[in-house]
Amino acid sequence: MEKATFGGGCFWGVEAAFRKVKGVVSTSVGYMGGHFPNPCYLDVLSRITGHAEVAQVEYDPEKVSYEQLLDLFWSIHDPTTLNRQGPDRGEQYRSVIFFHNQEQEVLARLSKQKLQVSGKFDKDIVTEIKPASDYYLADDYHQQYFEKKQRSLRYKF
Repeated sequence: MEKATFGGGCFWGVEAAFRKVKGVVSTSVGYMGGHFPNPCYLDVLSRITGHAEVAQVEYDPEKVSYEQLLDLFWSIHDPTTLNRQGPDRGEQYRSVIFFHNQEQEVLARLSKQKLQVSGKFDKDIVTEIKPASDYYLADDYHQQYFEKKQRSLRYKF
């Protein structure tokens, strides 16, 4: 198994997209890339930690490639908006790829470059590509959030 970590706005939606991919074994959401140890959601939300909301993906490279995960990442958010995705604003919502090894770094940079020259976007891609750092798991409430919400809605009727 290998690990991949992506930040593309609110981590709920990013995680939900990756959970649908065949070959993804598990996902979790949390915080990475900041300077504040053991942040909680309110710390990150207050913009004092420097962390990004991220989805961490454990995947089987025999069933899904890192390149395929990158393709999905680019398709689920706007990589041209700095510290913003839709109505969510702040550095915690930045577009970022945290690589776990040199191969991931090379593939991420090539993928970003290819997308930049493709003409798909009128603006420059601002996605950061950084080495993975300490990962702080978000509270259970945030894990698989959309799946939990769908289940609770089913029981309200």
